[in-house]
Amino acid sequence: MARVAVIGGGYGGVTVAKGLDPLADVVLIEQKDQFVHHAAALRAAVDTVWEHAIFMPYTNLLTRGEVVRGTVSRVDGTTVHVFGHDPIEADYVVFATGSTYPFPAKYSSYRSSVAKARLEQLHENLGRARSVMIVGGGTVGIELTGELANAFPGLDITIVEASDQILGTPGYTDALRQEIGEQLSSLGVRVVTGSELAYLPPQNVGDLSHFMVQTKKGDVIEADLWFQCYGARANTGFLIGSGYEAVMNPNGTIRVDDTMQVVDHPNVYAVGDLTDVRESKRADAARQQARVVIANITAQIEGETPDAVYQPTKEWVILPLGPNMGASQLLDADGHTRILGADQTAEIKGTDLMVSVIRSQLNLP
Repeated sequence: MARVAVIGGGYGGVTVAKGLDPLADVVLIEQKDQFVHHAAALRAAVDTVWEHAIFMPYTNLLTRGEVVRGTVSRVDGTTVHVFGHDPIEADYVVFATGSTYPFPAKYSSYRSSVAKARLEQLHENLGRARSVMIVGGGTVGIELTGELANAFPGLDITIVEASDQILGTPGYTDALRQEIGEQLSSLGVRVVTGSELAYLPPQNVGDLSHFMVQTKKGDVIEADLWFQCYGARANTGFLIGSGYEAVMNPNGTIRVDDTMQVVDHPNVYAVGDLTDVRESKRADAARQQARVVIANITAQIEGETPDAVYQPTKEWVILPLGPNMGASQLLDADGHTRILGADQTAEIKGTDLMVSVIRSQLNLP
């Protein structure tokens, strides 16, 4: 039976592992002791109930395969070396290690107990804070702003965005920016655009300590704590110095073909944030890429040509501002862009944040 080593247990990795489990010997290698539902991490940053809801065990994911908790040191061809574990010889390898991002959108700790302890300290700090600065006016910064405004109605919030407008990623429409801008204004959020900070606050993100900073244009911002909402980086450091370094871009992403095969490595695939697919890095995109990988590895196992291809989707976003507000940019059946307001956005994602979908995927009740 063919063996498939999947490195990384995020959205794309668990989709590949579960999809190939019935027909291959699957080994899922993951550093963290539990799956982290990052799409709900910003809700967990302000809500003690959600602090526990976003961590889910891998226990029920695979019926035949196994989950190995460990850190990959290097990959030679299709042999995966894991610290403290015998080398894993595989026929196919899937890179699905995702990306890093500043707290609280993602957690650096491999132990859920440590991540929860940091969240508890953040909850305490937010309860004592009167003002917050958000650096970055993209989707993460705006979503965090909405969570903060909903959980702490009296909190004074300032967003600082270096570009001339919020949601500066190409593909987002002016209509979406206007809708979100109006909702931010209704929440009393101050938005400072068009200049980056001259210097960062002296304390770590989420730490409680009053500070004053300036933008390069001279805008003054005072707050009690701050969050960095930019700076995603592909988790591919374990490939530096290996034969795969030749297919890595300067930003750490991996070059893939439209079949999601790593360039020049027909038995090796990559999905999710670490790929160089030209689209925003989203959980749904990682899962769609994973389905292409499942189809292609299945074809290879059966002696056929891997011909399933991934087509990047047009930019769309479901952007909640807390559980009851937000806006979405979607495509209708005719391919036209539609903007949905607060009520419809809350219905799609705002209340549940897809937790039930992820629990179902992990075979959890």
